Amino acid sequence: MKTLLNRLINHESISANEAKQILISISKGDFNASQIASFLTVYMMRSITVEELQGFRDALLELCIAVDLRDYNPIDLCGTGGDGKNTFNISTLSSFVTAGAGVPVAKHGNYGVSSACGSSNVLEAMGITFSNDKAHLKRAIETANICVLHAPLFHPAMKNVAPIRKALGIKTFFNMLGPMVNPSFPKHQMVGVFNLELLRLYNYLYQQTDKNYSIVHDLGGYDELSLTNNAKIATNHSELMFSTESLGLKNISPKAIFGGDTVEEATKIFETIISGNGTEAQNNVVCANAGLAIATAKQISHEDGFEYAKESLMSGKAKACLTKLIAV
Repeated sequence: MKTLLNRLINHESISANEAKQILISISKGDFNASQIASFLTVYMMRSITVEELQGFRDALLELCIAVDLRDYNPIDLCGTGGDGKNTFNISTLSSFVTAGAGVPVAKHGNYGVSSACGSSNVLEAMGITFSNDKAHLKRAIETANICVLHAPLFHPAMKNVAPIRKALGIKTFFNMLGPMVNPSFPKHQMVGVFNLELLRLYNYLYQQTDKNYSIVHDLGGYDELSLTNNAKIATNHSELMFSTESLGLKNISPKAIFGGDTVEEATKIFETIISGNGTEAQNNVVCANAGLAIATAKQISHEDGFEYAKESLMSGKAKACLTKLIAV
């Protein structure tokens, strides 16, 4: 590890195979906490290369507990996190709105590391049971049109890293990896990333796959459509600039999408919005993101997807998916 760290500190890069092997070694417990922390921190001081990201991704996918959900052809809505914006759980709410619109969802998520509340924190507080049992997950998606893939249950090899990430409390390259390592290997994905460089890396890697995808970076620094700024969207067909006007909306204030300082506050906001009682700004942000996911899965326009999303949220279909999932 010492030799590798010296190379990385000197701004050398490592190959995809070296990156893969180092992560496998970490999973085996070959390195101590200080070495792992140093390794993670290096990537906050230098850019990650596409080969390194590919190697890390390949290691986690090889080591994960895979679940076959191909019969349902689900989409995953997942952001990298790490944008430091502390918004409410937009992608999680958007997942239920997408499910309510008839698009099956395999939601990959985890506890918050660099924010007050990750998707798993709020879903757990809502009473959802996390499981990696394949029968449970299939029952969930058949009953509620959505299942939750809580990352630690599917990536047990990373148990050595989790406490170090929590102690560091900053985004690491594992934030970059999260959306790439959904253990159900979904063919449809809507991914939010925290900077434009990462959007470029993701787009390059996803172009090498058969995925149907939309990758989003909001130019205000968000890893999702925030409606506070324009956003860059890359798909397997094109790249475009999104503006709120394209959905007939106006820009909103960052304060309008604040997520609270505690899990309790975040959960209350979540319950209010999914019950159809959110503010206009909150509803529009959720539906803009869900609309893009629906458009990606159905291969329709974002405008049409936005209308499907609004109907799902305001009719109570999204809330019904949540209620059914809690009962599974």
